[in-house]
This record gives sequence, structure tokens and C-alpha cells, in this order.
Amino acid sequence: MKQDNTNSRIVVGAGEMKTFADYREYPTVTVAGQMLALPIERVHDVFVASEITAVPLASREIAGLLNLRGRVVTAVSLRRRLGLPDLEKVERRMAVGLEHRGEAFGLLVDEVGEVLKLDPDALQPNPVHMDPEWAALSQGVHQLDGKLLIILDVDAVLAFGAEVRAA
Repeated sequence: MKQDNTNSRIVVGAGEMKTFADYREYPTVTVAGQMLALPIERVHDVFVASEITAVPLASREIAGLLNLRGRVVTAVSLRRRLGLPDLEKVERRMAVGLEHRGEAFGLLVDEVGEVLKLDPDALQPNPVHMDPEWAALSQGVHQLDGKLLIILDVDAVLAFGAEVRAA
């Protein structure tokens, strides 16, 4: 694959041409050292999550509620969704703003990275050895320079509690 800078095309092989418009954008996040990505059309914003109020008797995944510009947002811990322990010390909690079924959510992550443009045709199925809890939240993977980028299924990540039992 080589880039043709004259008109923003990428030569993929045997004469097949793709433009950058054919690629999808994915903001990346990191949790427990693993890079993950979300489809950009699902991401509303990225923000520092401060002053999270605990919700008694809420699902384990619910870190609490927070106020984002006057709107109540449910904070969901991606670490807990993936079956990982919470970090002991957190200087700054980053969150990715999402909507699901008309409700606002802040997906708490360890770090927020850059936005990548990826070829949708390069998306591969989840590896057979991937943890089943992680695989259930993934749309597939991209291989990037020796690293595995997991593409999150936002609907699956935000479907928990009664919603999962009803399915």
C-alpha cells in the first residue's frame, strides 16, 4: 500500500484505489495498557470526569452520576465492563461522551489517544483466544504496527443490567 499525495488516494494493490473518504475515523482510548477505539459517529465529546456521585445499589459497571454542562450523565467504568479492577490512584479521570437510547453516558477510560483513520475492509474478526468478556464488547480488531486495536461495540458496552437479562 502506498500513498499518492497528488490527490489524496491510497493505492491498495492491483490497481485498486481508495480515497481517505473511504476510511472510517476512530478515537482511541487506553484501558489497562490495551488500545481500544470507538466509531467516531458515536462519540459526542471527550472530557475530564470530576465529582462523580455514587449511585446506591447500581450495577457494578456504574461508577456514578456526573454533571456535564448542566446535564446529568451516567458514568460507566470501562475497566469494570471489561472485568478489570479499578485503578488505585487516579489523578485525572478521562471520559468519552456517548448517547445510547436517548440517555447520556460518560465512558471512563485510563487515557484518551488520537483519532485514527482506518480501512473498514481491514477490520478482522476477534481472535479466538480473546477473553469472552472482551469479545462480547468488540466489533473486531485492526492490527497496527504489532499492536492489536480493539474496536468497541458501543451498544454492547452500554447494554448491561436489566437490558442484558432481557436479551
